[in-house]
Amino acid sequence: MALKPIWGAIAPAAVLIGAIAAPANAVSLNLQGRYDGVPNELTEGAAEISAYDPVSQQLFVTNSADNTIDFISIADPTMPMLNLQLDLSPFGAGINSVAFSNGILAAALEADPATDDGTVAFFDSTGVEITQVTVGALPDMLTFTPDGSKVLVANEGEPNDEYTIDPRGSVSIIDVASFDVNTLFFDDVDIPEDVRVFGPGATPAQDLEPEYIAVAPDGTQAFVALQENNAIAVLDLVDEEFTEVFGLGFKDFNDPANPIDASNRDDGINIQNWPVFGMYQPDAIAAYEAADGNTYIVTANEGDARDYDGFTEEFRVGDDEIVLDPTAFPNAKELKEDENLGRLRITNTLGDTDGDGDFDELYAYGGRSFSIFDADGNLVFDSAAELEKITAEQVPELFNGQDNDPGEFDDRSDDKGPEPEGITVGKFKGRTLAFIGLERVGGVMIYDITDPNEAKFLNYTPNPPEDISPEGILYISAEDSPTGVPLLVTTNEVSGTTAIYAVVPEPGTIIGLISAVAATGLGLKRKQR
Repeated sequence: MALKPIWGAIAPAAVLIGAIAAPANAVSLNLQGRYDGVPNELTEGAAEISAYDPVSQQLFVTNSADNTIDFISIADPTMPMLNLQLDLSPFGAGINSVAFSNGILAAALEADPATDDGTVAFFDSTGVEITQVTVGALPDMLTFTPDGSKVLVANEGEPNDEYTIDPRGSVSIIDVASFDVNTLFFDDVDIPEDVRVFGPGATPAQDLEPEYIAVAPDGTQAFVALQENNAIAVLDLVDEEFTEVFGLGFKDFNDPANPIDASNRDDGINIQNWPVFGMYQPDAIAAYEAADGNTYIVTANEGDARDYDGFTEEFRVGDDEIVLDPTAFPNAKELKEDENLGRLRITNTLGDTDGDGDFDELYAYGGRSFSIFDADGNLVFDSAAELEKITAEQVPELFNGQDNDPGEFDDRSDDKGPEPEGITVGKFKGRTLAFIGLERVGGVMIYDITDPNEAKFLNYTPNPPEDISPEGILYISAEDSPTGVPLLVTTNEVSGTTAIYAVVPEPGTIIGLISAVAATGLGLKRKQR
């Protein structure tokens, strides 16, 4: 017998699980403008990651569809305009990331094949080449230190599809004054047992795959997300060495605080507890200093599996290969039904705790949440089930779907749910806010993380139909904004669009009413430079 869903397909979640209401000091996103290189068509990959220059008031947007960087003026955010499309084919086979600081634009490009060393190319704000340097294999993300003196590059080092070539993951540190490169590997770094090292025949140095880098505000440390390994590496930027790698642990979806919808075949929104653990596996991460003077790491717990022709870890609970231990799972037959856990994607590399060939525990991909960790790797806050509950309440017709399509309702419940991927942090009227982009169901969550122990939900803005699958998310402070009002930029991978939002107090709040006098809707006065 199937386990009974909590509620029907599009019933208002608030009626049954309690509304997660926006507080009185909420913050809103007001759409200002959108850049779409090919209007009314999906151009997948035409917008993925962005950076911003406050002097020229330009966005630099990676366009992997054309292997270019698109220079987009947002001097008037309501009318973004293309200034330049910079061809990157002389520098590499594919653009993965951009960053900008102090007049210098840095671009990370993979080689062909991607297992070879990649390139970071440097340009000025008009697209004139400065230089290029060689970094590690598959440079997937890069960022400047706060003072702009160094560029840090996360070289993911993914294997080829046959898993016969597996380059070492690494981080390259580029001195901007000299453009000297120091590439750091993990060969001599102590790797704790709770860090996943599981690629076939791989050494830890090959298996660790840097995905994203966040730099501490004081510039002395960086934190490197190792997504597939469910871990974070700590990098000393003074001595330029890795000092630690720590595992992120697992999230118990059987805890009353952490229910999930685990099936895309249950005919409804069915958020409940299941005997499964989630691997946090963050994609984007950010770092900030809280009022207590300590540095905290904020993570978007997307989840990711290794699935290659030569090796895959990805199975479903209902697959014949996944034999459930009868003691740990006395209701195994029921759990394996498609409307229960049968469709849920799990790893086959964890869970056989006694080595007898069956599974005593189950481990799924991602935490379906965002988290806050301290600099030592201790979990301080997790949004628990809020992302699924909020989207179930506010956009039930799109719940755990994708592509802004009601026809895809519930289609991602067996995978990673709303799939939080992008995250950024910004200061807003004395508070520290986290903005979390949901890759599948779409939209942006806003949380007040001023006190990391008491993070609070502020608002959720669903994607407009024109913007599908936010990949990158960028906060522009009021000081740097062309309008004097903070902006949030989402680069939407599937639609290939770049959307610009004003970050404003929620209408109806006292501060919101005051702000509305100065700026309403699209009527924002441009700041003169």
